[in-house]
Amino acid sequence: MSQWLARQKAQFILCFIDDNRWKYLWNGLGATLKITVFAVFLGIAIGVVAACIRFTYDKTFQTMRPGPGKVLFWLANAVCKVYITVIRGTPVVVQLMISYFIIFASSNNGILIATLSFGINSGAYVAEVIRSGISSIDPGQTEAGRSLGLNYVQTMWYIVIPQALKNVLPALANEFIALLKETSVAGYVAIMDLTKAGDIIRGRTFSAFMPLIAVALIYLILVMFFSRLVSLLERRLRSSER
Repeated sequence: MSQWLARQKAQFILCFIDDNRWKYLWNGLGATLKITVFAVFLGIAIGVVAACIRFTYDKTFQTMRPGPGKVLFWLANAVCKVYITVIRGTPVVVQLMISYFIIFASSNNGILIATLSFGINSGAYVAEVIRSGISSIDPGQTEAGRSLGLNYVQTMWYIVIPQALKNVLPALANEFIALLKETSVAGYVAIMDLTKAGDIIRGRTFSAFMPLIAVALIYLILVMFFSRLVSLLERRLRSSER
């Protein structure tokens, strides 16, 4: 037992203490959180716009008067449908590689490219979540807004969307957790995220156990922490509805 502990201590020192290799994990963690946070905000922004277009199209397109506005609205809805279908139907790692090696091949800012890629990917899923949230709002809320003199856009912005976001907030929080884990594929395009940091340590020490277990534990701690926050948020929302 003592020999096993001595070997593990030596492996720990080799992987994390020598040459300050723990800094790889620290810097990788920072990159992972940075990509995740900004990608979530981008995804929510894209998702809200796409959800509003899709929902409004389904509710009002048949009653709209013919004209250029109706044609543009049809095109916007078609773009949103294609976007959601393509993004949800292809792996995120493939989308990331297309962005890095084709679309933004001339850029050296890997963090920005990853943020855009994951944000665009998240937006497709967020759009469907928010659209379901908007659909769950009583139509009387829209009628009430129109009776107060608000136009359709104002009614959606000030009355419907805030209520929909409250209903789907736990789902959006879970999307944040899922996105946090999905960013682990960023290393495919040489971005030094948390997973890539562990792999760099493995490659330099020829020891796989310590760095990869450390990466797994860090992800687990992060997911448990944010899952706890989601549980508290759901409890707070339930208590506010009473």
